[in-house]
Amino acid sequence: MWKRLLETTKQAATAAATAPKPSSLASAAPKPTAPTAAASKCANPAAAAAAPKLSTLKGPSSIRRAAVTPATAVSQASLLRLKQAAASKKTTLPSSLPYVHAHAEDDDDPHALTKALMSVLDVRCSAPDGMEETKPSEVPAEDPEDVGEVIGNKILDMEWFVAPASRDPMMHWRREMAREKKKQYIFKNTESRRFTKLMRMCADKLGAESTLEFFGKLGRESGVKEFNALIRVYLDKAKACRDIDSAVEHIYRAYRLFETMRDRGLNIEEDIYGPFLMYLVDVGMSEEFEMFSTLFKDANPQSYARIAYYEMLRCIRVKDEEKIQELCCSVENYNEEAHYDIAESYMLAFAESGRKRDLIGLLELLDLTKVSGSKYISDIFKSLGRLELENYAEKLLQEMRSKESDDGNISSLIFHYAANIPNIEVEDVVESFHKWHDKFEVVPSIAAYGKIVSICCNSSKITLALDVADCMCKSNSNVPVESFHPIIQACEQRCELHMVRPIYDLIRQHKLKLKSETYKSMISLFVKMKDFEGAYSILTDAEESGEISTISLYNAVMLGYFKEKNHNAAQMVMAQMQIAGVKPDSETFSYLISNCESEEDISKYHDQLRKDGIQMTKHIYMAFVNAYSRLGNFDRAKEVPLDKEIPRKHLNEIESALVGALASNGQILDALSMYDKMKQSGRCLEPKATISLIEHIRTEGELDRMYQLLEELNDSHSWFEGCSRVLLYCVQHNYLDAAIELLKWLKEKDEMSTYMVVDQVFGQIWETEPVNLDLGLKLLHAVKELGLHVSRTSLDFLLSACVKAKDSRYAQEIWTEYELAGLPQNVLTSLRMYQALFSSGKRKAAKKLLIKIPKEDDHVRYIIDSCRMTYYNEDFKPSVTVRSSSEKRASSKHISIKNG
Repeated sequence: MWKRLLETTKQAATAAATAPKPSSLASAAPKPTAPTAAASKCANPAAAAAAPKLSTLKGPSSIRRAAVTPATAVSQASLLRLKQAAASKKTTLPSSLPYVHAHAEDDDDPHALTKALMSVLDVRCSAPDGMEETKPSEVPAEDPEDVGEVIGNKILDMEWFVAPASRDPMMHWRREMAREKKKQYIFKNTESRRFTKLMRMCADKLGAESTLEFFGKLGRESGVKEFNALIRVYLDKAKACRDIDSAVEHIYRAYRLFETMRDRGLNIEEDIYGPFLMYLVDVGMSEEFEMFSTLFKDANPQSYARIAYYEMLRCIRVKDEEKIQELCCSVENYNEEAHYDIAESYMLAFAESGRKRDLIGLLELLDLTKVSGSKYISDIFKSLGRLELENYAEKLLQEMRSKESDDGNISSLIFHYAANIPNIEVEDVVESFHKWHDKFEVVPSIAAYGKIVSICCNSSKITLALDVADCMCKSNSNVPVESFHPIIQACEQRCELHMVRPIYDLIRQHKLKLKSETYKSMISLFVKMKDFEGAYSILTDAEESGEISTISLYNAVMLGYFKEKNHNAAQMVMAQMQIAGVKPDSETFSYLISNCESEEDISKYHDQLRKDGIQMTKHIYMAFVNAYSRLGNFDRAKEVPLDKEIPRKHLNEIESALVGALASNGQILDALSMYDKMKQSGRCLEPKATISLIEHIRTEGELDRMYQLLEELNDSHSWFEGCSRVLLYCVQHNYLDAAIELLKWLKEKDEMSTYMVVDQVFGQIWETEPVNLDLGLKLLHAVKELGLHVSRTSLDFLLSACVKAKDSRYAQEIWTEYELAGLPQNVLTSLRMYQALFSSGKRKAAKKLLIKIPKEDDHVRYIIDSCRMTYYNEDFKPSVTVRSSSEKRASSKHISIKNG
């Protein structure tokens, strides 16, 4: 055994020596760690109390470590087991899978309509939707003013189904392959997601009538899907109107489209008329509702029963009790099969509106055997749970059980009832779920168990979710491993990484067949815990199974080592891949290139991936950009997007990566210049790069540029993050009016998240030199005027800023704000106030406050003594007993906290 272990170690060492290594790996001695924040506080106790902690502030970047720390060390036995597993693979699998990318287009791009038109037109000469060219032909840049004319000419002058000749043999081969595939099925652009999106964009800019005429001239007959897209445009516009008069115009145009559909014999189904009727019910447009419902019944007689649901909802909304009772009385004549659907629609409307008495009346009147067979039975059981009608739920289940209904359906209905009971804890949902199954002697289905697991995960009950998964595996023999994916994802989102161990043990206990995605997810969790021993154990199990490709698993381990700045271990992973015969893929090289420490290493990896025939993906190009920028060779980084082999669809992301890399490495002027060039060429900056630009602009007078960058962010999450950074810029440079306006925008977007930003704002005031207390007080009043509650963290920052500025007047105002905000002054608050008074010369007031401060804690006494030493005369010296004991106890407590 020891001989084999020695051979393995030698092979790994040889492979690591031959592989390209960063130059910094020559030094294996561990660097001394930087002093912690707590240690620095002990060194300067006077400042310690003036610096409240804020979790939202960015921590210092970690220093690269060359040596393996005990937390990341992997035993030789694990490495030997991995080697043996790799050598005895059952099957030979491809080391990498085809690299697939999806690039979402930006709806708000000013040239988005042009791009969408071109993308749809290009389908005529390529494969079906989803298959894209690898090397598009170069197109000269157009002047934005001529874009419309060029597109119009190209559309009208070209034949639709004729593909231009291509000189690229690879492109010719791909088109031939596409033609062969088209022989097996008929591809219709009307079913394309891009074509539907194009219809919506054209309707938004040209109008529905012009859009239909435009595509009619192109030989494109509009079908149900196209009409639905146009109608949704008008529905969205009507919803966006603030008053009914403005919405009527869009409603009328939608009505014209519905009429056109009826005249052409197209089906008008509920997926399009349902949202429209629901909108009319919500806004209380009764006359329009009658007009539309009559049209829909005429166009689709089968919709009569379903429209009755919306009619009852309208009566409930307007509180027309007389009409409601009239419709309920008419149900007595609907025991025939043809009319029973209308009664079900009324029942569903009562259930969703919470009209418990009316629902019970219908349930008593109708035949439960027919109700149990309703297609809306799931919605009915949800409502029975919300209204706590246990008796009727039990009767319906008994009817279904007597008719020998499928156990899976019964199990699903039990879940819908139990999960919708109001004011019930997750544990009680699980108990009720099992109780009802035992009562009706039904085995819970895998689907129902999966929904219970999701509820547990959403409620952060990971342990309970694992218990439910255990019951699921015991009661069913064919449980898919995907049932555990929500639990694994919840562990990562809730930061309960340690739960990955019992999850993996349970999966192995029930002998479930794992897939590559499951292996990778669990390895990632082990890596985040810095438990590389556990990660290698799972990797070895995957190798022993011999049924999946393990390259993605090696990549996950390598990425974990790179995040830990442990380059020696990352190179060891590369050596183990070589021993196991696993070829690196594009993801592997993107990690290696991104973490190179010299340009020679970059060149070596570039040559190696070319030699191995690895496809140059956008991630590799971005890795080159980041590596060269980090090493300071910005000219080489700027040359990367100029590579003619880069597919046009990836160019925007690569250029955005360049802008972000330049900004984050101090080249803000070059980054802004690159951004301006992208804007001129009609390309948009990616959100990550935009936020990087906003974050790294430091010079004063760039507020207009900040607003311009903020307009680039379209999705709400990115916009909120960017806006908060612009707000911090305004605070840093004393732009009070702009800061207040940005606070209003943030509150309108997400009030709860705005509180975190407010804390950051006051933290910025405390950090700024010199301290601008006047700005801080004005912002404090603005926050209160916006209706936001002032947090203790914000007031602590302001009070600490008063200590820093030695200003007792502002300190007294902030001291009062604690009481107004309903926040009692605790020991830390009193200590900060004591510091503010003492440092500004208000010794009597400080002494009076000191009497009220509890002094049992060693740290409190230590801070008081330190404050006196800092702000009192130089002759003051605390007693030796107090000084030595407080220092010793405070230091020992700090060490215990640090180690614990």
